[in-house]
Amino acid sequence: MVFTDETLRTAAGLAADSYRPVWTGPSGEESSGESVARHLEATAALLDKDGWVRIYDCGKDWTTSADLADDDSMTVKAMLKSLLRWVREDVGNDPQRTLSTALRHVAEGGGHGDPGTAAIASDVLDLLIRAHTGSDTARATPWSERLTRTHADITALLTAGARFARTYGPGAAEVTGKTD
Repeated sequence: MVFTDETLRTAAGLAADSYRPVWTGPSGEESSGESVARHLEATAALLDKDGWVRIYDCGKDWTTSADLADDDSMTVKAMLKSLLRWVREDVGNDPQRTLSTALRHVAEGGGHGDPGTAAIASDVLDLLIRAHTGSDTARATPWSERLTRTHADITALLTAGARFARTYGPGAAEVTGKTD
């Protein structure tokens, strides 16, 4: 998957035409392009480390639920111990994350982002997907969940998002030497 400079320029046009400021998060505060780029790069690094998954298969977590005792003679204490053991051993052991979950986890992890940069990063990715597909309704999360999507596609999107943020985000004039 390749996101060209033309795609980035088209996304910049979409951002300029947006009905709300792209670089202002839910807190009402603006984030720099650099901080959004760092959030996107940390998201890519997290997915490289722990793995990317297109969507969560919630059904697979419940396949082991048959191991839980469903016995009326069990005490509450025994049932709780059984349930806790099952949760500890069988649920949530897969570190793989979806794109949207990884963006959120970087925000929660501190150091590389916060909820504001996560929201703006998500908006940036949406702009890129809109520019890439030519569809005004396209969004990055549903795009990332398509059957044909690969980890490499997600990495390319995150890399393009970081490039876009550094090139077109607040503070880009200082970084790129552009003047207005």
